[in-house]
Amino acid sequence: MTSTEPAVDLATLGRRIRHARQARGLTLAELASRVERAPSLLSQIENGRREPRLALLSAMARELGVSVAELMKDEPPSHRAALEIALEQAQSSQQYTTLGLPTVRPGARLPTEVLESLVGLHEELARRATIRAATPEEARRANAELRGKMRARNNYFAEIEALAARISTAIGHRGGPLTERGVGAVTAHLGFTLHRVPDLPRATRSVSDLRNRRIYLPVAGRGGHDPRTIVLQTLGHFALEHSDPTGYADFLRQRVESNYFAAALLMPEKPAVAFLAEAKAARSLAIDDLRDVFAVSYETAAHRFTNLATEHLDLPVHFLRVGEDGVIYKAYENDAVTFPTDVTGAIEGQIVCRYWASRAVFGNADRYATHYQYTDMGRGTYWCTTHVERTGDGDFAIDVGVPFAHVKWFQGRETPVRARSSCPDPSCCRRPPAELAARWSTQAWPSARAHSHLLAAIPPGTFPGVDDTEVYEFLDRHGIAEPVVAADTGRVGT
Repeated sequence: MTSTEPAVDLATLGRRIRHARQARGLTLAELASRVERAPSLLSQIENGRREPRLALLSAMARELGVSVAELMKDEPPSHRAALEIALEQAQSSQQYTTLGLPTVRPGARLPTEVLESLVGLHEELARRATIRAATPEEARRANAELRGKMRARNNYFAEIEALAARISTAIGHRGGPLTERGVGAVTAHLGFTLHRVPDLPRATRSVSDLRNRRIYLPVAGRGGHDPRTIVLQTLGHFALEHSDPTGYADFLRQRVESNYFAAALLMPEKPAVAFLAEAKAARSLAIDDLRDVFAVSYETAAHRFTNLATEHLDLPVHFLRVGEDGVIYKAYENDAVTFPTDVTGAIEGQIVCRYWASRAVFGNADRYATHYQYTDMGRGTYWCTTHVERTGDGDFAIDVGVPFAHVKWFQGRETPVRARSSCPDPSCCRRPPAELAARWSTQAWPSARAHSHLLAAIPPGTFPGVDDTEVYEFLDRHGIAEPVVAADTGRVGT
């Protein structure tokens, strides 16, 4: 075979040789004797492990009464042979070998229907893996489905509120900011101790040693996260009795629930609702005030407001977290606002209209001052209060809004700032003005910055993106040595 000829599928070639040999009624030893080669060599050829030289292939074709071209056809000689080849190829793939499962030999005694079932299972697993690896589609669908469930319950989780209230009562926290000492009391109440270390695995915000009931945190905060929030989110997994996530959707649900648990402890329901109800009666609602009273971040206060606003204040709301480039990172709504979505119904990763408050705020002379704005969206007008938070990953606009009929309860309702948005109509902000396009459409060549996070596959693993080996080695360095009597994970990385 020359290097310019197409590569030979050795598995198919081997099956065609075996099929022709059996059709002639020859044993492997008999054919080997006729072509003057060892039976072991022919066995390797028939099993697709060796490529025969052209002279040997010609000799075998002559003894089998077929042409070389017939042996080299690229289709298997039978349905059974096709199944055997497919099973062997599937079991030799990296996807299968990393599972550590035994291989099934597709010998003559294996029923054809069993082969069909095994090959079908491998094909379906490969199809699902390809979908997940090709795009973050699974994550987007999971986000859309979870947001629908949150909307159905007005983003209010009564069972988590009740659990957080019991813990708050147990540690004597009745209102106001939850101090570091209070966080320590929650930790002790749930049977853990806190330990700050300089070598926490990079992909984690905390690591929990379940055997020794220890929670490890970095010496310094990473990415501007409130250390109290990280501890409470971690504890939330145990208080809510989460088990290892069964998939990305389950991982996402657990993350939402643990975040909710943390917020419910930082801003307990009764004092938070009392504060908000009083502010509403005074027509003076403000996310800034909720943030200051409980000493949390603006984003945490905004999230907590969406938990309580509809359930206790009869206010429909929407929430956005938007980057400087206009990309939506988080979103929630139950007020019929029109968010941009993709074909899966997902909002995350979409670009907001350039006239929305969450985008317009970045153009302010003082982007860190609270921004109030009315936006007419054709079928309704919405009012928004927007605040930019600086993080280790850049600036993000945190936006909370309500329909026009409910703005009377909020500070900032007197703002003169108004905008109009007709997105997704391309004439709104996606299509440049005709005069501007005429000047530059053929003279511009921007070098785009790729949004790699939107193209990357979902990180693998039980806890996406976390390297189990790195976590286990970390626990070996810091854990309390004792005999291991049974295999267990002994960790949760978040």
